Order: sequence, then structure tokens, then C-alpha cells
Amino acid sequence: MKPGRGLRQGLLVWGLALLLAWIMPGIAWRQGPAPAFPWEGMLPFVLLLAALVLLAPLLVYLWGPTAANARALALWDAPPALLWGSATLILWPAAWGPPGRMAWGAAFLMAALPGEVRWLAQALPPEHPFPAAWGAAALGSARRLSVRALVPRWIAARLLPWITATLVLERMLAVRALGSDWMDRVAARDRAGLSAWILAFALLWTCVRRAEERR
Repeated sequence: MKPGRGLRQGLLVWGLALLLAWIMPGIAWRQGPAPAFPWEGMLPFVLLLAALVLLAPLLVYLWGPTAANARALALWDAPPALLWGSATLILWPAAWGPPGRMAWGAAFLMAALPGEVRWLAQALPPEHPFPAAWGAAALGSARRLSVRALVPRWIAARLLPWITATLVLERMLAVRALGSDWMDRVAARDRAGLSAWILAFALLWTCVRRAEERR
């Protein structure tokens, strides 16, 4: 594919999504003002995202491509996310009161981290026989470059599932957060608000795409 052609095709798709947001019918029986943006859900989401973006690439850098098939990670990834929430309730001392946002966020991070590590590790290039044969320094340098190139694509590909997954945190924390925000805007026919979501995702995709073409 010629340089720039994929970018133009992608921008066309985003443009169609933006057009769809403006002509969407919404839900006829639900009329009301557009919902306020859930700013109270931003801080937990940003903290969780920062922890995930830092920890997952670090573990992949230390572990390498073998993390994709590591038995320990597979066992860690096997339990459903609800089990981590249940474990938080069971192990949380009653004298401390109910678990707060940081405790629920840690449980959510424990559930999400192994899957993201395996996702990243599967995308790493093989290291045997080369660059492993060139020594630890060459291996570390090659792995660092690979992880650095993968992280922007990983964030762009996984951001939407992460935001949707905050629906679980919304139920646990009893706050409106990012996961249900766009669904509320569809129901309220908030075309401007939904268009802002699409433009934000389009901007992220464009930045990642332009970085790929520069390489």
C-alpha cells in the first residue's frame, strides 16, 4: 500500500462514523438534556490506564516473547474478573470500612494485566537465533525497540475495550464513568457529544498511523 493511502482510507472511515453520529435517530421515547461528562470517573480511569501502560510493557520487556505462552501468566489470566472483585471483598479488613476506589482499581488492574502482557508478547518478533546469539546487550536493545514500537499501536487498539470495561468499575463504585457515557449520549441524541468521542478516537488513530508511516 502506498504511503498515505491507508491514512486517507482510515480518515474516510472516521468521516463516515462522524456523519453517522450526526444523522443517528437516537431513542425516540427518551427525550432530555445531554448528560454531563463524567469528570468524576476520569481520575480512576487515568490512574488505571497509566499503571497498565507502564506495567504491561515493562513486564514484556523483562520477560520477552516467551510471556505469550508462559504457564504462570496463563494461570493468572484464567480466573474471571469477577473473582478478583470477590477476593477484594473477602480479604478486605472489616475494620477499614468498605473498599475504596483505589482498592477496586487494583483488583481491576490485577484482572486486566496478564491478558495485556500476553497480547503484547505475542506481537514481539522472535529472538532466537538472532538477536539472542549476539549477546545480552543486543537482545535488550532489540527488545526495547520492539516494545517502543508496539506500545502506541497497542494503546490505540485496546483503548476502546478498556473504556468499555470501565462499565464493571461503574457498577462497583456506583459512579457514572466513561464506559456508559457514549451510550447515554446516543439515547439522548447528543450528536455533538458523540462526535467529540469519535474525533478523539480519530485523532489517536491518526497520530499512531502517521508515526508508523514515518518509520
